[in-house]
Amino acid sequence: MELDIIANRLKDILSKRIMLLDGAYGTAIQQYELSEDDFRGRLFAKHSKALMGNNDLLILTKPDVVLEIHESYVESGCDILSTNTFSSTKVAQSDFDTQDLCKELNFQGAQLARQVADRFSSEKKPIFVAGSLGPTNRTASLSPDVNRPGFRNVSFDELYESYFEAMYALVDGGVDIFLIETIFDTLNAKAAIAAAHKVNQSLTDPKPVIISGTITDASGRTLSGQTAQAFVHSVSHADPIALGFNCALGAEQLRPYIQEVSALTESAVSVFPNAGLPNAFGEYDQSPEEMSQIIEEYAKSGWVNIVGGCCGTTPAHLQAIAEAIEGHTPREAPNRTDALNLSGLEPLNINSESLLVNVGERTNVTGSAKFARLIREEKYDETLSVARQQVENGAQIIDVNMDEGMLDGKEAMKTFLNLIASEPDISRVPIMVDSSQWEIIEEGLKCIQGKAIVNSISLKEGEESFIEHARKCQMYGAAAVVMAFDEQGQADTFERKIEICSRSYEILVDKVLFNPNDIIFDPNIFAIGTGIEEHQNYAVDFIRSVAWIKENLPHARTSGGVSNVSFSFRGNNALREAIHTVFLYHAVKAGLSMAIVNAGQLGVYDEIPEDLRELVEDLVLNRRPDATERLLDAAEQFNSQSSKDESGDIPDWRNLSVKDRLSHSLVKGINDFIIEDTEEARLKSDHPLEVIEGPLMDGMNVVGELFGSGKMFLPQVVKSARVMKAAVSHLVPFIEKDKSRSNSSKGKIVMATVKGDVHDIGKNIVGVVLQCNNYEVIDLGVMVPAEQILDVARKEKADLIGLSGLITPSLNEMVHVAGEMQRLNLEIPLLIGGATTSKAHTATKIEPAYQNSASIYVSDASRAVNVAASLLGGQQKYEDYTRSIAEEYKTVRNRVEARRSKQAFLALGDARANAHKINWGAYTPPAPKSLNITEYSLSVSELIPFIDWSPFFMTWELAGKYPNILEDEKVGEAATDLFADAQKMLHKIADEKLLNPKGVYGFWRCNRLGSDDIEIFTDDTRTERITILHHLRQQTPKPNDEDPNYCLADFIAPPGHADYIGGFAVTAGNEIEHLLSEYDDDYSKIMIQALADRLAEASAEAIHKHIRTKAWGYSENEALDYESLIKEKYQGIRPAPGYPACPEHSEKESLFKILEVTRNTGITLTENYAMSPAASVSGWCFSHPDSKYFGVGKLNGDQVEDYANRKGLELSGAEQLLQPNLNF
Repeated sequence: MELDIIANRLKDILSKRIMLLDGAYGTAIQQYELSEDDFRGRLFAKHSKALMGNNDLLILTKPDVVLEIHESYVESGCDILSTNTFSSTKVAQSDFDTQDLCKELNFQGAQLARQVADRFSSEKKPIFVAGSLGPTNRTASLSPDVNRPGFRNVSFDELYESYFEAMYALVDGGVDIFLIETIFDTLNAKAAIAAAHKVNQSLTDPKPVIISGTITDASGRTLSGQTAQAFVHSVSHADPIALGFNCALGAEQLRPYIQEVSALTESAVSVFPNAGLPNAFGEYDQSPEEMSQIIEEYAKSGWVNIVGGCCGTTPAHLQAIAEAIEGHTPREAPNRTDALNLSGLEPLNINSESLLVNVGERTNVTGSAKFARLIREEKYDETLSVARQQVENGAQIIDVNMDEGMLDGKEAMKTFLNLIASEPDISRVPIMVDSSQWEIIEEGLKCIQGKAIVNSISLKEGEESFIEHARKCQMYGAAAVVMAFDEQGQADTFERKIEICSRSYEILVDKVLFNPNDIIFDPNIFAIGTGIEEHQNYAVDFIRSVAWIKENLPHARTSGGVSNVSFSFRGNNALREAIHTVFLYHAVKAGLSMAIVNAGQLGVYDEIPEDLRELVEDLVLNRRPDATERLLDAAEQFNSQSSKDESGDIPDWRNLSVKDRLSHSLVKGINDFIIEDTEEARLKSDHPLEVIEGPLMDGMNVVGELFGSGKMFLPQVVKSARVMKAAVSHLVPFIEKDKSRSNSSKGKIVMATVKGDVHDIGKNIVGVVLQCNNYEVIDLGVMVPAEQILDVARKEKADLIGLSGLITPSLNEMVHVAGEMQRLNLEIPLLIGGATTSKAHTATKIEPAYQNSASIYVSDASRAVNVAASLLGGQQKYEDYTRSIAEEYKTVRNRVEARRSKQAFLALGDARANAHKINWGAYTPPAPKSLNITEYSLSVSELIPFIDWSPFFMTWELAGKYPNILEDEKVGEAATDLFADAQKMLHKIADEKLLNPKGVYGFWRCNRLGSDDIEIFTDDTRTERITILHHLRQQTPKPNDEDPNYCLADFIAPPGHADYIGGFAVTAGNEIEHLLSEYDDDYSKIMIQALADRLAEASAEAIHKHIRTKAWGYSENEALDYESLIKEKYQGIRPAPGYPACPEHSEKESLFKILEVTRNTGITLTENYAMSPAASVSGWCFSHPDSKYFGVGKLNGDQVEDYANRKGLELSGAEQLLQPNLNF
């Protein structure tokens, strides 16, 4: 079969059904009880070594046995037959001194499998032959001698040659697929992938590749130490037709790793587990029925495309698996993510929302005299300490360079990287292989099992060399730094930088087919402050080029060596530190992705003395021609003021109060005095916990604020965390002694806000109410994954589990938790609560997923105690209560089903025909005053008039509208007391600036696209798109035929009219954790959270008013009182993604990206699109007078399918996102 037939036919089958791979050959061979003579046969009767156990040799000595095994697996239903060549490589066969037989073993092994496959194949059910390529019995990443960690008993080149020979023979024998399996060392697999790449280049019919790794134990890692995700990143360059795991574990133990890989890879997912775990005698006891049941669960979950068996599996297992997967839909691959995915032992994913990635520079002989000396003197233990220190200081990647005239660069690179591979605390991060000599880079790549970065390739030696190096990067599975360097030299102006980067990008993407996510441009950082006029704009040109690359070269990243910029000031550490800090601050704002930087020469932007910062910014930003001279004149003044005090004198900050000293140590990452100061603070406190909740949290919140605003970088934050850990460790024994223990409780309840959701006010209130009623509550916090909730519940022997969530994706997560509880056969009652939950959802989705015990919807905190008492009040009370709930939920399900069956829906085309009509010819959309992104914040005092108080009382479960609720006969007194407390706390927050709301807004040119989408453009030509906003339309018929079926896109003009849209995001929660830590009582904490929520909504109200009356200005004369604002009497709307008019939460991603929300406000999105901090609001702004709020409501299948197509999603993905709105 030719490539287009093999690959396309495989892909076609994999899209329609789950395919079956065969089972274990070793297990099958054992059943024959063969002797040494059987293995030898006549061919090897006089061979000098014992051959029993060399199963591959049976291809030549007992071909009838191998044929019989092949036939038994095909008769069991397999679609892919693997060859009996697992160990047929020179490296593996050398143990038997049979390495010269490898070509023959692979050729004949392929022929035997081909013979059986062809005999059983049909047009309806073709049988494919996969050439089995095992890992060999040696490891390229690990030393076999613990006393010599840098030693290897096999090289990459030896493995490559061994695999290359085997693959060519397999091809000659007729295989369809290369099966690189049982990978316990990823570097071995990368050698096999490189060999497959080379073999396929020479073939007219290249072979697809299946890659299968091995998770060796419960650690979730391969033998060579990689996590599942790191492994996927490391081998994805092979573009495998399928990727997954086999061997070492049974199907039950492989479950979490298959689930993880299923969500990661664009390839099909394969799994062929062992028949359970071996017993005490090394045998496998899991029956075909037991194993097939677990595999069927994989299939039902939509995780797999190819299944099969490994150790302990037999044709009977395969037949049971074939029957179990029959009729189940194969997994659909997720969409490709826009990320640079790297790996060491652990993954590093860099996407558009990532903060600056720090590349450690101290393992570079050209940049560190100390490191160079240690390498020359071969003091490798000390060089490892340098690397370890880089990682401990926050380096997420380490740059390794061995370009030194007195060194054998290749040997030094190999030795150092082999030693690093034996140090998990270093090798967990990716490696950047740095050299100006390609042979040194290539030597380095042959030592790295993870996905590395090559630093660098360029057009310096012309296109041919550039393309050759790029293709080798692809072959080794590495990303590449691309220097702004061509045949004419290095780019030193903005124009040259973007010209070379643009040309390089086109060659890589269009000619080499290089993944653009794996391109990292280095537009050259040159020294400023040299006194030469031509050098004055070097920093500005770099910063501008970073912004241009981000805007114009999709998916590419940027990097640079920061120390170059301050080279003119070497010897003056204070100035260099200040220059690096200022330069990075502005480069990161422009979009710099990563930087090679010494964490020890970074300061905090806001803490640079104001006069020094102004001088440095004049130089970096080239704001005045005499900037260099002015900085030089001041140089001596600042030379002794580096924040990294290296003198023996007692620094001035040691004279501060203990609270301020602790804060200083945390912000600066100084460990020297932390125990001494913590102990002093403890002696001054009533309880040791107060030290953590007070001065230590004060300091860490300062760190968080600086980090979130881009004025402090990850290395410094890591140092701060280390100092905090040391302080807490000192306090823990005292805290343990101080604890008073409760003697009994009515029951133990584990509570959590589910994964992807950050909202916890309601959960906290429920927890307080339950604790007041003598229930023990274990609160796991927010964003808690299912496995953690259930592990804690089992470990703590919980009596109840409570799940909370506010955003609609949390509903799906709750169903998942319920399903896991059923799968694990738990019998713990489940409580469901939160703003997005309902009795109908609990009855129709959650209760059917969890049949072992009760699933109870708890509408508010006041009902929680009664529910808990009913469930834990004895067997009779439990049975009576759950029986009544079951009957009630059955009624609810019947009612929901009846409503669905009666509910009529318009076809999507008819709903669009009934869209809201606007006469755009008679209306000119107003243009905003400016199309810039603008930060906008008001103080708490300024926001108080904008607060809508009614929802505040709802938080406390007091029903009524403000201000009438204060006079309410039933709750008026409680509401008045609560309101007085709120006012007191609010004014304290305002006066002391305890919360500082922050916001950002922006405007963009836009037009309607089709019927339901909005297209956003870069400029007035409206030809270049920034993004598309996807909206949904009401589909239910209207009682009044004149009422339209609304969609937000109705309020935007079609092409040909210059329309605009706004967007905003605000938060009042950046400091809330710090504020909460000041209070021990739950009442105050909940009060603060509730006020923060109100301030966030007030910020949204205030920013919208500013947009309407000033920034957009379409309602300049607006004069609305408080009540009119609350009733939304203004022109225009601000609908929020995830709410009724645009209910699909993932649309927040577009808003966050184009408004740069995280950078400008500190708000982030969780994996389920909740905003964090929880006291945050975001939305779009529409200006048309007809625009109004509405609810999309329930959707029919035709719109869901249309939405999936518009967003480029699989239908199942769209259904998951829209689940609460589905009518089916």
